Amino acid sequence: MKHNPLMKNCLITAVVLGIATLFCLLLQQFVTTDIHVPLLFVLAVLFVSRFTDGYIYGIVASMLGVIGVNYVFTYPYFEINFTIAGYPLTFLVMLAVSVSVGTLTTQIKLRAVSHDIRTPLTSIVGSASGILDNRRVLSEEKILELVKDIRDEAQWLIRIVENLLSVTRINGENAGINTDDEIVEEIISSAVIKFRKRFPDVNIDVDMPEEFLMVPMDGILIEQVLVNLLENSVLHGKTLSRIRIVVTKQESRLVFAVEDDGQGIRESILPVMFEGCLQSMEGEEYDSKRNMGIGLPVCMSIVKAHKGNMRAENISAGGARVSFWLPLGEGRIYGH
Repeated sequence: MKHNPLMKNCLITAVVLGIATLFCLLLQQFVTTDIHVPLLFVLAVLFVSRFTDGYIYGIVASMLGVIGVNYVFTYPYFEINFTIAGYPLTFLVMLAVSVSVGTLTTQIKLRAVSHDIRTPLTSIVGSASGILDNRRVLSEEKILELVKDIRDEAQWLIRIVENLLSVTRINGENAGINTDDEIVEEIISSAVIKFRKRFPDVNIDVDMPEEFLMVPMDGILIEQVLVNLLENSVLHGKTLSRIRIVVTKQESRLVFAVEDDGQGIRESILPVMFEGCLQSMEGEEYDSKRNMGIGLPVCMSIVKAHKGNMRAENISAGGARVSFWLPLGEGRIYGH
């Protein structure tokens, strides 16, 4: 069964409005005025707009909030009466809150993408301009250095485009993932080969069961998840000397883990590292080439589309582990 964002968004809307209603009912036992009721529902609309996708759920929450306040908490109780002074303004305020928060949330997510694309393009243009404008005075060594920078930035841009195409495949109107039985060892091998083209000096160990494993998946997408996790280990581990890919079979699922012996993940980042746009404790926006960028949100989308999930944790001995798991299905493991 495919992951259903509609169900999630509807559930968030219902739960938030339900909590607001219960809280208002409780407050009625202790206060004599109802001035707090519209304010609490405005707050509820803000939360709905923040934690759901798009604008529609916030707008629906605005309408339901205005009707609910009028019907349940305004005299004459349990009757609709929109002739009461102030209610058109209440509705407009709630509507403005939902649209504003929805817009800000969307802009934050798009800013992460635009920043990721703009950064390598700016570097490519700068390096190319440096060569063209100063080719007569630059040494051959310096020109080679700038050309290498152009190549590296272009490779990074290719990875970003691949990530965006993956998101399009999953989130498009008619999108879906087609799963076939894929040989796990081949998917891992292909991901490692791609990774080593960019980081040839990083040591990688692979630890997996002796069984011949075949798992239903979209091989291209899962391969990209592994490449993203490997790249993140290098970009954020800083002090790492080795990366391990560990595959384990747990009942009805297969777990893939990418472990490193680097500096680990800051505890404050762990709860939000799959959300897309991260900020440091000092308020600085992370640079996409040195942090999570859009890679981890893409990984989470891909894994959830396979009916799996992800988690990140620090290893007690030092380093970090990011793992994801996929359902095995029936008849997917074959012995030698």
